[in-house]
Amino acid sequence: MRERIKKVILIGAAVLLCGCAYAVFHIKTGFGVPCVFHLITGWNCPGCGITRMFASLFRHDLASAFRSNAALLCLLPGLLALAAYWIYRYIRYGTQRYPKAAEAVCWALAGIFISWGVVRNLIGM
Repeated sequence: MRERIKKVILIGAAVLLCGCAYAVFHIKTGFGVPCVFHLITGWNCPGCGITRMFASLFRHDLASAFRSNAALLCLLPGLLALAAYWIYRYIRYGTQRYPKAAEAVCWALAGIFISWGVVRNLIGM
């Protein structure tokens, strides 16, 4: 169990460090990763605006974060809860699989997120 805790902390720290480095780079330079889907089609994919959303959250600007990607902002608490549950199960039991109910929630959140990609283009957001 101690090895799994060390692994989770190491991976979590690496992800957090990379995310913070990217956020600082984006805030300081204004450059972000371009959306290939948007460049090709001119439509917004479900993920368009994620970088701006997180940058807005770092500035504590909730309204701007909502305008950047409303779906992900609303789904974020559920995604964080699922991640925490996955980490708990991995540390406690050594398993990386979700139970059927949690897997269904994952699919539902993915469906909502993809539906958002369609809706945002229909309403012109």
